[in-house]
Amino acid sequence: MSTAKNEAELRQICEAVQVISMRVGEFIRQERKKFRLADVESKGAGNLVSYVDKQAEKMFVEALRTILPEAGFIAEEDNQLQRGEKYNWVIDPLDGTTNFIHGVPCFATSVGLMQEEHVVAGVIYEINLDECFYAWKNGGAWLNGERIHVSKTEKLQEALLGTGFPYNDSGVHEKYIRLFSDLQQKTRGLRRPGSAATDIAWVAAGRFDAFYEYGLHAWDMAAGVILVQEAGGLVTDFAGEENFMKNSRIICSNKQIHAELLGKIQEYFK
Repeated sequence: MSTAKNEAELRQICEAVQVISMRVGEFIRQERKKFRLADVESKGAGNLVSYVDKQAEKMFVEALRTILPEAGFIAEEDNQLQRGEKYNWVIDPLDGTTNFIHGVPCFATSVGLMQEEHVVAGVIYEINLDECFYAWKNGGAWLNGERIHVSKTEKLQEALLGTGFPYNDSGVHEKYIRLFSDLQQKTRGLRRPGSAATDIAWVAAGRFDAFYEYGLHAWDMAAGVILVQEAGGLVTDFAGEENFMKNSRIICSNKQIHAELLGKIQEYFK
């Protein structure tokens, strides 16, 4: 297949990526059974990687090249991969590596397809629950063959939020904690599962009413962005703009509570 120009082609691509994601997910699942802490490497404080991440990414790259040969890659583990002029696969081969290493059952694979600056397809496979979330432009959002939608919660005080804590402080960690404390008191609660891809997919499925975080990378967000949008939700950065892929600050919501949540976040992040 040479290009992804229309909805039918995007759907076909998305179906192929689902198969690949579940195959890679099975590899990760089996490796978890025999994984040792000695296999862990550190990329920085709290930022871990293993041979499983690297092998999973290699499996994705090899398989995705057969689907869309002209597409390049934006990937977490291998920065030597070349980017394409029009299309790029954005890959996180194992989102939630720290969970994986410690045997905490919340980690996922995440693959998004970008056409220039826009995500047009995405697949997130949560390995432990065997849940495959997927979406393509104008095709809706899906979970294991069933259509999904964002929640209908209308007030922030009735919302359940997801968030995460980045590895890099960037000089804002203290006020991020103050925001967390504030929102904890003004909502039904916050959860921090430890996999941004899973968090965002859960917004699309209506489990979380919203998710916010700073310090994310394109591979953390790409697949989830199209999922939330196609599920009827809204995605912006902390300024209410669409620069989240560049400035690493993202809010995903059901639209209904977006303005209220954005206003609260902007009390701490101008």
